[in-house]
Amino acid sequence: MKSPDPSAPRTSWLRASTRVTLLLLAAACAEPLIQHLPAEHSLQAWLEPVRNTLIALTIFAAAQLTQILISLRLSQRRKGQRPVPKVLLDLLRVFLFAFATLVALSLFFNRDLSGILTGSGLVLAVLGFAIRNVVADTLSGIALGIEAPFRMGDWVRIETLGQGRVQEIGWRTTRLVTRDSTYMILPNSQISRQRITNFSAPRKEFRDHADLILPVDLPVAEAKALICAALAGARSIVEERPAEVQVVRYGPQGISYRVKYWVPQLDHEPLCRDEVFSLIDLALRARDIPFASAPVAPPCAHEGALREDAA
Repeated sequence: MKSPDPSAPRTSWLRASTRVTLLLLAAACAEPLIQHLPAEHSLQAWLEPVRNTLIALTIFAAAQLTQILISLRLSQRRKGQRPVPKVLLDLLRVFLFAFATLVALSLFFNRDLSGILTGSGLVLAVLGFAIRNVVADTLSGIALGIEAPFRMGDWVRIETLGQGRVQEIGWRTTRLVTRDSTYMILPNSQISRQRITNFSAPRKEFRDHADLILPVDLPVAEAKALICAALAGARSIVEERPAEVQVVRYGPQGISYRVKYWVPQLDHEPLCRDEVFSLIDLALRARDIPFASAPVAPPCAHEGALREDAA
């Protein structure tokens, strides 16, 4: 793949600044040049339209230059800093060119901006009612870009909608790529109404756990040491954060343990879980230690536990 040219951003704003300078010179020189012509010359009638056209072009060129400079400033980020959402850059571009359009219209129609804004507001109200679903998705996309609950590259879980890595945050939709390489396109208005879990913030790694039940005749201290020693050689979990083992439940049928370990990022979760259980199983079989069978609760006890959890 062709690597990006590092001089391209500088070239773009240099071209834009040159364009603004040339248009300013043309707008400043047009009126004196035309006024030096004879009074009966046909170009005298075109003095005001030519001047307004040059000023309007200068305004659009200045808007483009402003957009390029601000985008370059926002795009410059330090190592480890997440990129600015694309929707914010698009919103900046739309705002600048919309403002330039209003100023240009005020020049050509000899009206102030308040009258033009009033007329455009009525048109936007009618269009907004006709495409209210699109407007809802767009406004939700703007809110997501400003609040930034997630950024491009984050692994997120959107309740009832899906889970995956954020590929792009657009005006109307957000695109996710799941761990199975499935492409998901979700409307922003639906995302804004759901609970969002970001697995990449404030850092990419997160802690997961695995539960298992061991016999009562195996001492707790020995079981913890055995599990920690087995996971010391794990390659998929975060090496700098050793696994922790805690007792969750103690009973005559067996002792329940919870093994807590750190996952580098969400797409490594199945691999980490598989390695953790495999290493623990290998260590237990080497010591001929069987897993304890989980006690089967009667239906009434199970329903009572569900009611307690709901309460």
